[in-house]
Amino acid sequence: MEQLSAKELRDGIAAGRISSLEATRAVFERIRRFEPTIGAYLSTCQDMALERAADVDGRIASGKTVGPLAGVPVAVKDNMCTTFGATTCASKILANFHAPYNATAVERLLAADAVIVGKANMDEFAMGSSTENSGLKQTVNPWDTTRVPGGSSGGSAAAVAARLCFAALGSDTGGSIRQPASFCGVVGLKPTYGRVSRYGLVAYGSSLDQIGPLARTVEDAALMMNIIAGHDPADSTSVDEATAPVCDYLQKLDEPIKPFRIGVVPQFAAGADEQVQKALSEAMEIYKKLGAEITEVEMRHLDYAIAAYYVIATAEASSNLARYDGVHYGHRTANPNDYVEVYSKSRAEAFGQEVKRRIMLGTYALSSGYYDAYYLKALKVRNLIRSDFSAAFEKCDCIMMPVAPTTAFKIGEKVNDPLQMYLSDIYTIAANLAGVPGISIPCGSDDRDLPIGLQIMTPTFAEDKLLRIARMYEKETDWHKKEPRLAND
Repeated sequence: MEQLSAKELRDGIAAGRISSLEATRAVFERIRRFEPTIGAYLSTCQDMALERAADVDGRIASGKTVGPLAGVPVAVKDNMCTTFGATTCASKILANFHAPYNATAVERLLAADAVIVGKANMDEFAMGSSTENSGLKQTVNPWDTTRVPGGSSGGSAAAVAARLCFAALGSDTGGSIRQPASFCGVVGLKPTYGRVSRYGLVAYGSSLDQIGPLARTVEDAALMMNIIAGHDPADSTSVDEATAPVCDYLQKLDEPIKPFRIGVVPQFAAGADEQVQKALSEAMEIYKKLGAEITEVEMRHLDYAIAAYYVIATAEASSNLARYDGVHYGHRTANPNDYVEVYSKSRAEAFGQEVKRRIMLGTYALSSGYYDAYYLKALKVRNLIRSDFSAAFEKCDCIMMPVAPTTAFKIGEKVNDPLQMYLSDIYTIAANLAGVPGISIPCGSDDRDLPIGLQIMTPTFAEDKLLRIARMYEKETDWHKKEPRLAND
């Protein structure tokens, strides 16, 4: 049963051929066997999940209507508020925080009759590219347990890859869905900024964060997007449907785009590992056989994306994380001498090193005398990058490039070199700065059998086109069918 895609399972449950309760029990049996090694979850909610699964089965048996996720077991990244379990953001400062409401994306999963099995591990407050910055546990890559699963949505990606759920939600601030999807050999979609509600998502970089699905197939990603996409009046950054209507992504998925043009940025992708470049070239050949025209596009400001991103993201993080002060939320130091120690010691004790680093960088960039030199200049560069994308999309239907320069690296390999860690996101960050949608799909593996991802980007609110282009490739290849060989499986 665990070999089925989310849509196949959904269809089987809805038709009465498969029991949601049996599927959920099978997932928890896999969690029992493999979670101690993988470490994908910070918490699970077995009793609630089994109760919801039994309810779905009962309604189907009595002929009642069920939602479009009809009893499918899914996971949620632990930076999305839920009324069940803790919402920790993988941080000691929120280790015992219980949210009083559900994030809109979580509410939509529940309304669609999804069975949420647990909260997935992540880099603390979504700050990282390897999930090594989790303040609560280590997650490993199911393909090689000596390697990282990527980040910050590493727990969600590892859970999908290891078949510890059928799909998951992650969040993407600078590549945090697409990069772990690439490392773990699954599909990861970052929607257009404003396409999916951020209400209830614990903020890292408010102008960059976006919730999106991680799944086994492009079809499953389309199914998840049908559930979570759309306007939310509770989120002021959510785009209304009159401006950007949401279509049925599943219904349009198998409509090929012919002819279409693929844009590539040769000088930018040249820094990737040789095996990554080879997999990308082979993917391009398949698209050529499907009728695509490859055209070079100029994006002169992509080289500045990393610098601009780490000024903007850390500045926003500095502001967003000011609330965690030992008074309003979370951990409070014991026996402080005065109110200054309440703030300083609470934050010093509970924040991890990477979070502290980014708060300090952001505070510096926003400080008097440096705001214009750093933050304001970064915003100007961001506008130039947006203009680069707009100009490029006048010449092509999509842009393709690697997801990451390398495949999954060893645990501990980059943890003491922040600059090298930041460069893991060199190909993904630009999409967040420009607000365009991007997807990672499996397109090969290296000589160690580690997955390689292909990144596709389209204009804003063109997720239907993005999914259709990705689906064209997926139908011609078997990379998405490959599974990691887990010990004792």
